Amino acid sequence: MEFELKILGSASATPFLDRHHTAQVLTVGGTQYLIDCGEGTQRRLMEHKIRHQRIHTIFISHLHGDHFFGLFGLLGTMHLNGRTEPLRLFGPPGLDEVLTTQFRHSYTHLCFELEFTPVDTTQHLQIFEDKNLTVHTLPMRHRIPCCGYLFREKPKRRRLLAERLPNGLTPAQLTALTSGDDLLDDYGHTQVRNSEVTAEPKRARSYAFCSDTLYTENLADLVHGVDLLYHEATFLDDMRERAAATHHSTARQAGLLARRARVHRLLIGHFSSRYRDLQPLLAEAKTQFEWTELAVEGLSVSLAE
Repeated sequence: MEFELKILGSASATPFLDRHHTAQVLTVGGTQYLIDCGEGTQRRLMEHKIRHQRIHTIFISHLHGDHFFGLFGLLGTMHLNGRTEPLRLFGPPGLDEVLTTQFRHSYTHLCFELEFTPVDTTQHLQIFEDKNLTVHTLPMRHRIPCCGYLFREKPKRRRLLAERLPNGLTPAQLTALTSGDDLLDDYGHTQVRNSEVTAEPKRARSYAFCSDTLYTENLADLVHGVDLLYHEATFLDDMRERAAATHHSTARQAGLLARRARVHRLLIGHFSSRYRDLQPLLAEAKTQFEWTELAVEGLSVSLAE
């Protein structure tokens, strides 16, 4: 089952040439989740041949424009294209008020159900669950209420070894085996031993999206061991005072957090437009964590099972 992240935008507040505002699409098992929706997101979706009608749920980190100004336009296009499937939206309190005001003054009446759930950006809580994964909030330290999101794939069932299975097993018995149970006869004796006819399940994967934030050491505990971590790296470390004043992080700090959290891979993004060349940011993060990549436009990262 696929578990793939696509970077649509990785600029900070001011877009720059081929860098657009923050937006990402996480695809798990054919279901697509949009993470932030900066200006131009729907055009980026078209460029990468991602059908917006397949987006299942949207997660907004905070109400700075570079993270959600594309949302109203995207919802409007979904409406014009006749979407009927309900859409779930998670974000800080006040997002619903912004959208309602825009809908009212543009006389827009969506033809699909938009279910908004406000999130507590100060807590680490599970806010969402479907057949593929669970989503928890990650508290950020920014100038306004802001949170990241932790996506964890649900534990998988054991794998049946077809060549070892006895004939005539019922669907219920096969399900029991994938759940890790032995099959017993009417007298309670083991009829089929699970360990002999199944293999270990494929591992569950995880992705943590850390949006705009001051360097926050205790985040390392919340994202410990994740397969993929995205962390903002707006500035180089020689501008750490500017980063602190604007409640952002440096590339070095992003790498330091990844190292302390013992993650497998790190993506850095949300680059200031002052940096035409991103290689110094990458090099700085790598001084702390070698397995770092730039979240450049169009990058796809697939996590193996």
